[in-house]
Amino acid sequence: MTEILQSDIPHDVTAPKPLPGIAPLEMAEWLQVDEAFAAQMAERERLLAERRGDVLAVTEAGQGAAAELLEVVLEWLAGNAPAYDVSATQVLRPDGVTVTVDRDDPMGTLGHLVQEDLCILEKQGEEHVLTAAVLCFPASWRLADKIGRPLTTIHVPVPSYDEGIARRVQRLFDGVREGRPLWRFNVLSYAAADLYQPVPRQHQSALGGGPELPFLRSERQSILRLPKTQACVFSIHTYVVRKPAQTA
Repeated sequence: MTEILQSDIPHDVTAPKPLPGIAPLEMAEWLQVDEAFAAQMAERERLLAERRGDVLAVTEAGQGAAAELLEVVLEWLAGNAPAYDVSATQVLRPDGVTVTVDRDDPMGTLGHLVQEDLCILEKQGEEHVLTAAVLCFPASWRLADKIGRPLTTIHVPVPSYDEGIARRVQRLFDGVREGRPLWRFNVLSYAAADLYQPVPRQHQSALGGGPELPFLRSERQSILRLPKTQACVFSIHTYVVRKPAQTA
């Protein structure tokens, strides 16, 4: 498979913050278009065509929020992304591809519109539950294992995600305000540059010890609250770069 790489990562991955590592984000900076846009979008289209059941899921509870998210993204692109040409029925992307807006398939349409993976979490009881997602570029997790489950069980495999962190993350989702998104990033070393990596694997933090793997992968993650359904949107913009050669 052809490697899809960026030349660099725009945030400083040498200075990760303790979990959950959240900071404020300007609404105008919510979504991004970078140098890998065309190649990543082509890979998203391939995955949605060939593996739709693996990369897209919508529960009955998530249908309303999915429909709202499509309208929010269309409005955001029209107002904040001049490289797009947006109308009510179609969108011309920065790579010259025209996407038909299918309101009967909001998550599928979103998967063809933006580089970000988009996960919808809605409050059910005491926790936020993953009710819908288009997840083309998973970093060692499978959507089928997480859809319909709450935040605490979604993060069970992460060693550093203990009970205290889980409570803090749940408070973040409870407290995020409309029009005031939050963001964080992670950083991991990978043996391969593939964007679609659903199978759990042994990995090291780029700053930790262990075997030196050739690729650095960082997710720019944000949390946004939708105004009508009050659902939270967890967006993931994936960067993959080749590590510089080590000098003696």
